[in-house]
Amino acid sequence: MSLYNFPMKAHVYVTLKRTVLDAQGQTIANSLRRLHHPAVTDVRQGKYFVLTLEDSLAHDAAKSEVERIASEVLTNPVIEEFTYTLEN
Repeated sequence: MSLYNFPMKAHVYVTLKRTVLDAQGQTIANSLRRLHHPAVTDVRQGKYFVLTLEDSLAHDAAKSEVERIASEVLTNPVIEEFTYTLEN
């Protein structure tokens, strides 16, 4: 066991589903093309959250907790989806 316990962090990314029109993303993409960035073909905007979890939480329990929080609180499951990463 380490002398130092660092809390686990979950990085949660929420975006609109691909089937949902992302008007803000389209506006950004159009602006980038006008600013001479033709290599950008699409932009999807979203939200980013960092959750700090108790350091005593096991990895599998942390995954379950983050998935529950993301699906019940951070997203509108009708139009949004999420991905996440965990770091110690």
